[in-house]
Amino acid sequence: MSSYAFFVQTCWEEHKKKHPDSSVTFTEFSKKCSERWKTMSAKVRSKFEDSTKSDEARYDREMKNYFPPKGDKKGKKKDPNAPKGSLSAFFLFCSEHRPKIKSEHPGLSIGDTAKKLGEMWSEQSAKDKQPYEQKAAKLKEKYKKDIAAYHAKG
Repeated sequence: MSSYAFFVQTCWEEHKKKHPDSSVTFTEFSKKCSERWKTMSAKVRSKFEDSTKSDEARYDREMKNYFPPKGDKKGKKKDPNAPKGSLSAFFLFCSEHRPKIKSEHPGLSIGDTAKKLGEMWSEQSAKDKQPYEQKAAKLKEKYKKDIAAYHAKG
């Protein structure tokens, strides 16, 4: 922390002791602190500069003993050779019906297309959804076998 920051902190503590119930705007408080800092003698100011030096020494000591936590914060990179996840019944439905919607409504945005596909899916009966769900289940089983083989290999 800078010597001025130590000074402002001290001013704030003094203000709270003298006026515990009053509220003051930050702008007003900052102006008063700034005026006091500018008119302060070098002897008094050196007290805050000493605080800064001791704080910097403390920081340096702590940083020497600091070891950042292990692990990559961004997460592991995905192996490009790993098997791709299986599609859900809804995504199989979307991949089949998206071209039809695009041809019927060429100016439709990606979000609106997705919304329309979602509406179409929710309007489908359980019987109409069944082929997609069966295909999704088969793809999921295939993925489970592929990922098991991938982990066993690698």
